[in-house]
Amino acid sequence: MGRELHEYPEVVLKSEDLVGPMDLIQIFGRSGPMHIEIGSGKATFLVHEAKAQPQADFIGIEWARKYWRHAIDRIGRWGLTNVRIVRDDAPVFLRDFVPEGSVDCFHIYFPDPWPKKAHHKRRLLQQSNVEVMLRLLKPGGMIRIATDHAEYYEQIKQVMTGFSDRLEQIKFPRPAAAREGELTGTNYERKYSKDGRAVYTIALRKIA
Repeated sequence: MGRELHEYPEVVLKSEDLVGPMDLIQIFGRSGPMHIEIGSGKATFLVHEAKAQPQADFIGIEWARKYWRHAIDRIGRWGLTNVRIVRDDAPVFLRDFVPEGSVDCFHIYFPDPWPKKAHHKRRLLQQSNVEVMLRLLKPGGMIRIATDHAEYYEQIKQVMTGFSDRLEQIKFPRPAAAREGELTGTNYERKYSKDGRAVYTIALRKIA
């Protein structure tokens, strides 16, 4: 039997309570660097990074209810006041509720590759969604991506090439959760590493 998951309303953002772009100062009680993780899973990245960067604020977006509930429990147990988690469709949440020019970094680790060709249109990292992220990034803001899917990685690079006038590739910074030999320190990376899968990373910075 798994551990009982507890609810911590203070760490939950509800899309239905939002009207237009969020007031981030009202949500976090301050103005600080803003990080958004798309596909937070059980919040391994969020917890470690929020602890390592207490001066920054983090929003995690997770659609799968079982992972979202684990994320709430983990963030709440650590008593982290600089993290919020929302259950929503990421492109919709970004488009409708994130203020323009407010984000310092997007973290996208192991997004669903939708491997069947007929499903490629569902992939997160496509031109229309990158356009939205660019609009939300501050000048000098970053997009950090990791995937274990080689074909998706090639498509990601191709998509990002189309933004070479607005995004420059930089060295991928390892998050606080990454152990020796790891690139992201997420649960997915640890699972895939045991299976012998390669992990591909790319980091880009918005040209001011």
